[in-house]
Amino acid sequence: MSRITTPIQIYKFLPKTNCGECGIVTCLAFAVSVIKQEKRLSDCPYLDKDTVAQYEGKIDRPVNMEGIREEQLKELKKAISQIDLPSRAELLGGRSTGETLVIRCLGKDFEIDRYGNVLSQCHTHAWFSLPLLDYVLHSRGEEISGRWVPFRELEKGATWSGLFEQRCEKPLKQIADAYSDLFEDLVRMFSGTSAFNKFNADISVVLYPLPKVPVLICYWKSEDDIESKLHVFFDDTAEKNLPVDSLFTLGTGIVRMLEKIMHRHTDGKSELS
Repeated sequence: MSRITTPIQIYKFLPKTNCGECGIVTCLAFAVSVIKQEKRLSDCPYLDKDTVAQYEGKIDRPVNMEGIREEQLKELKKAISQIDLPSRAELLGGRSTGETLVIRCLGKDFEIDRYGNVLSQCHTHAWFSLPLLDYVLHSRGEEISGRWVPFRELEKGATWSGLFEQRCEKPLKQIADAYSDLFEDLVRMFSGTSAFNKFNADISVVLYPLPKVPVLICYWKSEDDIESKLHVFFDDTAEKNLPVDSLFTLGTGIVRMLEKIMHRHTDGKSELS
């Protein structure tokens, strides 16, 4: 364990007696306080000195991702206000309404005004607004090639591939394993299309979260002792139309969206953690 990043990692070291001598009611609450840097490991009177010495300086405070996203959103909106939006409509596969730009995403229309505000009949989130505005600003308008590659094979994908697997592909596989109607819903609700014989997958669906950034989701069912698999592929032109960090945000955002769908379909009793 090189760095400590979660309360559970700290909790494993603790006596789990909930004695309260550290000033916190439970050991788990104490672990959370240590992660937040409100307490130190040495504040636990029963934690041995060797453990304290080994890990005291290796605890990472959790990153405030919401704050970071809000700052990114402000910067993107500022940049949007300085360009001629309607002039980019054709390049992006969108259309102009005069002063605004309309982009069709997952079968729904999203309108961007000259201040960078994203308007839609759907509820919008930062995870989607960020890639959308990034697409408006930086897409080269490269036409889709139809050649699918895994995230790690994108030009700058290698450095993000491990995180992409953890935050996108593994949770998506959990959803597909537990929720049998997932792929039907993708086609029905988000204008997805079934793609047959892609990488010999049992089920494969193509989504268009952005007009020139399609995503292919392939699922292989479990068979005998072989575990199920799920992989996400991008068109090999993806980075020409969206920076790799926004591709990552887009992928993880799709996961969040599908988790909410599954949550509704299971009456709030989702098997996912």
